[in-house]
Amino acid sequence: MPTRSPVSNRLTVTALFLLTFATGLVDAISVLVLGHVFVANMTGNVIFLGFWFVPHSGVDLTAALVAFASFLAGTVIGGRLARHLDPHPRRWLTIALGVEVVALTVLSILAGTGVLDYHDDTKLVLIAGLAVVFGIQNATARQFGIQELSTTVLTQTIVGIGFDSRLAGGSGEREKLRYGVVLTMCAGAAVGATLTLVTVAPVIALAAAVVAAAMAIFCFGPT
Repeated sequence: MPTRSPVSNRLTVTALFLLTFATGLVDAISVLVLGHVFVANMTGNVIFLGFWFVPHSGVDLTAALVAFASFLAGTVIGGRLARHLDPHPRRWLTIALGVEVVALTVLSILAGTGVLDYHDDTKLVLIAGLAVVFGIQNATARQFGIQELSTTVLTQTIVGIGFDSRLAGGSGEREKLRYGVVLTMCAGAAVGATLTLVTVAPVIALAAAVVAAAMAIFCFGPT
């Protein structure tokens, strides 16, 4: 049964859009800088893991495995938070997203100061941390039961665009929402990709700020 949001439907959707934008930002870093690995979208990593059986595939399989395992750990953490704090949704969302903000901020500082490098084995720590964060986020967003707004996966959203379209004999219901989700993640990826041409760590900090804005909506927004 979906969890009832502590804020209005419009504010809930706004917050989830912000989290979707943050996904685009960070996956741009992971794919373009950390070695063609996803930290939020696990479908790609599962395919990469399939390449394990193909010698010299050119894919960093260790990074894909770390991302997959860490994302799964994040979903476990998110699930525990959701079940433990379910009677208090405002507190639950504040804590879950607050963990994300703190983790992203710490990772941006460690990356910006050179403690974590983008090209040696320490990048695996960065990949793991980011994947845990977005595992928590996905598990949290999932509780609202809005299929289009998992904030990290768009496959079902795109299926819905086609399946419910007037061209397919549907009503076009929720069309604006679905297109908005796709464009939001695309915008986040475009901004992230552009910024990584000149800097990386501040992009992670920007993602932290975006998640913090979503947290503020859930924490202080009216019902």
